[in-house]
Parts: sequence; structure tokens; C-alpha cells
Amino acid sequence: MLTGSHLTKHYPLKKALSDVSISIASGQICGLLGRNGAGKTTLFRILCGLIKPDEGTVVIHSTRSKSIGGIIERPGLYPYLNAYDNLKIFAGIQGVKVSEAYIKQNLTKVGLPVDRRDPVRNFSLGMKQRLGIAIALLNEPECLVLDEPFSGLDPTGVTSLIGLITDLAVKDNIAILLSSHLMAELTKCCHYLYVMDEGRIVNSGTTEQLITNHIHNYSITGENISSSIVLQRYEVKMGINDARVFCKASEIPALLGDLLAEGIKVTSCTPELTLEELVNTPLS
Repeated sequence: MLTGSHLTKHYPLKKALSDVSISIASGQICGLLGRNGAGKTTLFRILCGLIKPDEGTVVIHSTRSKSIGGIIERPGLYPYLNAYDNLKIFAGIQGVKVSEAYIKQNLTKVGLPVDRRDPVRNFSLGMKQRLGIAIALLNEPECLVLDEPFSGLDPTGVTSLIGLITDLAVKDNIAILLSSHLMAELTKCCHYLYVMDEGRIVNSGTTEQLITNHIHNYSITGENISSSIVLQRYEVKMGINDARVFCKASEIPALLGDLLAEGIKVTSCTPELTLEELVNTPLS
């Protein structure tokens, strides 16, 4: 378990963190949402022991040889080396004795080929992110911290990385904290969400809580959805391929049932949650 309590950090021109408390249990994925400059990276640096807070404490209850691993901003890879040699060098930096089998096992765990020998400068952004995670996982940490891991990835890369992060939490029982300023990615994989603004935690709760309390419109796609009679009972804005329906979360199951009964084959129903909504309307 990772716990940060009442963390505060001052810089000469601003207060980066103000009385921030956060907790992540083993096997739990927590998301940290916030605009650029909200204080997410400063918090991650403190949790990883890279900088010290002016006030507050960080406690990691760990039974493993390595308490925490992480990627802050971009993974710092050696671009002229291949993936295998990058892992080998970073293992040496961390004082971890590794075998060829162990390195290949870590590459396989994050979905990278074990026999690829070209320099990592040739890798896609998604592959570099996976290699960074493999490095962070060296010596099997209790906690994993990932700063903006989805940044720059295409939809396929995001889906693949979400699958990897979920597997690490479930199969390896790792406490995972990841940040983003984008809603959709975190709501797909996080058990719990913290929302930061101007160095403070301004909202928090289970992902289900936040969706239930703060989402008021849904993007619904389906065959011939523009012809629906059922949707006339709601406030709707029709798009080219979807209908944006304004309603409560509690109304969605009945609405989808009515659409199906009407013969509308719904292919997706996506909640549209905005960061501004979470920042400006905290849970009561």
C-alpha cells in the first residue's frame, strides 16, 4: 500500500502542492486527473522519492525488495541500444542481478518481442512506453507510478496499454497510480479517482461514484438511431453518427432497453465526463 499524507511543496514562484493526501491499496488502480500544471508531476516525484515535500509524509507498506517503480514524464531510454540491453543497463543501475531469462520474462510481460535487436529509437511511442514500464517493474515493485502513460498514443495503443496495466494490478497485485488530463482513459481502468486543481485534491471517489454523480450526457451510436421515437422523450443533440442524450446515469439502463425494443441496435454508449465538471462540482 502507498500512502501520502498532507503533502505540501513550495517553489519560489508558486505553491505546487497544498495538503494533498492520497492512498492506493495493493491490486488497486487509482487515477489522478488534472489540468497541465495542477501538481500531478510534483506529487509523483515526491511519491517516488525524487524530491522531498516541505510538509507531510509518504509511507509504503512493502514486503518486496523494491517498494516503488515509476515513469515520470517520458521513459528515459538509451535510444541507440535495443530493448534487451536497455533493461540490462537499468537493472545494473538499480543494483538488480538479472539473467537472460529474467530480462526476456519482463519483455514478454509488457508485450514486447524478446528477439528484436534493433535500437529502441526505431520503436513506436507505445512500445517505448511498454519498455519504460518493463524497466519500472525490475525487481518486482510493490507500487507503480505512471505519469501520463497514454500521452501521444493512438486508440489501439491506449487500449493495449490499459490491458497491460489492468493485468499488472490483478495478476501481480501491484498498487498502481497513473495520471492523465484525459477522462476516457482513466475511467476505463481505474477503481478510484483523485482530481487535482491548483495543487489541491478537489474531488475524489470511486470511478462509479464520479460517473453516477457527475455525468449528465451520453454519446449513443446505433443503426438508424436518428429515426428513434424513444429519444424524442429526452433532450438530444443528433450528430453525424451518434446521438448525444442528456439524462441521468440511472436512466441509461431503461433507455437502452427501450431502444432495443424499438429495433435500434445500439453499438456503443459512452459517458461524456468533463474535467471541468469534476473540478467545479466536488462530491458532497
